[in-house]
Amino acid sequence: MTTKSSELPKAPAKRRKPVAKKQGGTPSREDIARLAEKYWAERGWPEGSPEQDWLRAERDLMGVAS
Repeated sequence: MTTKSSELPKAPAKRRKPVAKKQGGTPSREDIARLAEKYWAERGWPEGSPEQDWLRAERDLMGVAS
């Protein structure tokens, strides 16, 4: 007795984590955070708004002209 593959129960598809593309894609949060911290250090670790470092890192990694 043989069973057709169409008769077999299908296993649910496994979901994969999205992977950031290295060129032309969206950078990962880790990549942005690493570069933002570098910019923050270069500015002397000032108190205040870290958003400017984050946004600058995001722009730089995405290749967007500022």
